[in-house]
Amino acid sequence: MEIVEVNGLRIGLNEQVKIMGVINLSPESFYKGSIKTGPGSILQSAIRQVKEGADIIDVGAKSTAPYLETEITPEEESERALKGIKIILDEVKKPLSIDTTHAKVAKAALDIGASMINDVTGLNDDPELAKVAVEFDVPIILGATQLHRFQGNPTERVITSLEHSLKVAQEAGIGLDKIIIDPDIGFHRIKDFKWYKIDAHILTHLDLLTNKLKQPICIGLSRKSFIGKILDIKDPKDRLYGSLGATSIAILHGASLIRPHDVRETLETIRVIEKIKEFGLETK
Repeated sequence: MEIVEVNGLRIGLNEQVKIMGVINLSPESFYKGSIKTGPGSILQSAIRQVKEGADIIDVGAKSTAPYLETEITPEEESERALKGIKIILDEVKKPLSIDTTHAKVAKAALDIGASMINDVTGLNDDPELAKVAVEFDVPIILGATQLHRFQGNPTERVITSLEHSLKVAQEAGIGLDKIIIDPDIGFHRIKDFKWYKIDAHILTHLDLLTNKLKQPICIGLSRKSFIGKILDIKDPKDRLYGSLGATSIAILHGASLIRPHDVRETLETIRVIEKIKEFGLETK
């Protein structure tokens, strides 16, 4: 497996699982508890997440949830993103990721100090985004997208989608040592499968992504709707424990980077799993 470095932070096989804390600057986001729009709340959230163990802060200025009407202009997205990033960079010395599908937004964020790109569309929406990643020589997270275009079970479709994105990235000049893959838990609706079972299938078959694609895997499932479906919990604010359970499955099946809203709780879950695995291999 490739090891991807973000400002010296190593992500991949045999490395400790890393945490990417989430700060949403978009009032449209599905989990209202993650939304920070005022300067004070943005900074306090970033400081708290770093104190609780976040290795990277992922800043998003537009909701990417596929079932929400969240379209705003790239100009408005850039304005929101730059406001938040400037506030955080003044006080927090951790790598910042820009969660966007637009090249213009990514370029603006990288210009002022962001360290990586998180593109849930896997370079399928804006072909210029790959050029920005090459220009700034930064890591990029590629999400799986539009699985209905492909054939097979959900995990096979994720692999095909990510293979396409990896090809696009490499043809643009992005090295494999700069790419993290994300199966986009919570994004998929395929006619032949119940939507919540799609996420379950992917999470329990992450090893197939590792074996086939050889890239570190990022998982973002915090408080998402499939957890609400399983537990019959409508409000995302009540889905923390379900999120930790699903996170455990992701880690046991090979995730290298977890993207939660709740950093301390997720970190403790991860470290317990890692230590149990370590102790379980000891003979004395």
